Amino acid sequence: MRKEQIIDKEAICLLISFIIGSTLIVGVSGSSKNDAWLSSITGFVMAVPVLLIYSRILTLYPQKDLFDILTLVIGKIAGKFVTVVYTLYAFHLGSLVLRNFGEFMNSFAMPETPMIIPLVAMGMVCIIAARLGVEVLGRTTTYFLPGIFLILLIVQLLALPQLHINYLKPVLGNGITPVLKDGYSAFAFPFAETVVFMGVFDALKTPKSPKKVYFLGVVIAAAIITITTVRNIAVLGNMLGSFYFPSYEAVSRISIGNVIERIEITVSFVFVFGVFVKTSVCMMVAGKGIEKLLNLKSYRSIIIQIGVLMILFAQIIYDNIMQMRLWAFKVYPYYAFPMQVILPVIIWIIAEIKNRKIRKMYSNADQKAEDQQ
Repeated sequence: MRKEQIIDKEAICLLISFIIGSTLIVGVSGSSKNDAWLSSITGFVMAVPVLLIYSRILTLYPQKDLFDILTLVIGKIAGKFVTVVYTLYAFHLGSLVLRNFGEFMNSFAMPETPMIIPLVAMGMVCIIAARLGVEVLGRTTTYFLPGIFLILLIVQLLALPQLHINYLKPVLGNGITPVLKDGYSAFAFPFAETVVFMGVFDALKTPKSPKKVYFLGVVIAAAIITITTVRNIAVLGNMLGSFYFPSYEAVSRISIGNVIERIEITVSFVFVFGVFVKTSVCMMVAGKGIEKLLNLKSYRSIIIQIGVLMILFAQIIYDNIMQMRLWAFKVYPYYAFPMQVILPVIIWIIAEIKNRKIRKMYSNADQKAEDQQ
């Protein structure tokens, strides 16, 4: 089977869509109140070191995915164990994102409809995308993302009359501690979730481009999230943390002369597209992990099974929307820390040591060859 390839532009678009999708609608934790925009910046700054680590690992092993790298770095047995960990993480993350979508649809679009209906609808679309592969998903994202940017720009401009700049003051009025706490939540969700891209970035056409892709993608996404958070605060004030979907609530208040109203459907489209990309990537990564564990010919053969299980798990993962928000901002950052930070750091250190030994061995061999001549 021909190896999939994506160019840098497609990879960057995938990253941006992955990050902004559910985050734009769910928002950042509201405990820092009017300083929530500082929390999103803090989360990005915290993420920079781990993004360097992710990109460095991929650069050391070009055109290898996370699961191949695990075997090369820590051996077959330990590699299988960590592969299980990341496979389960990708599966769980995809289920969480699907449930976010289900709660949103139940809250606003289809309150009388059983949640399983929107979950199945979105899950089926993601199954199709995951089976088509990262190459097709990358091209699709590249086509749609300019439209997403245009929607976001228009919404920001239309929101200008509703903004109350005083809602942003005082800066750090509650001290820096709430900002740091919410910043760590923003680090884990969404920035460090990009660790799952190590499972698909073996498809990068340019082997030395992971660093460029990671940073351009995450910087653009962080800027969009920060600007959106500023808008939400300037519209909702200290009530920001009381809404489950603050972006939707903020945009629903836009009214221009009783003519331009009810434009929150545009934000819904951005959210739905982001959920589609994020869930599809998670399905692919979970599939590739199982492919390596079971020595299958292709992950595509098990995507349907993974997708069905993901839908069913998303249905039972929470009892209600309050649990969803509690998990996202209070529990998830600590649950995800081993997969997002501890394991990548260990893999990176061992990979650097092994590559240094290999370079030294080749250097000594070249020196001996020169001496013999």
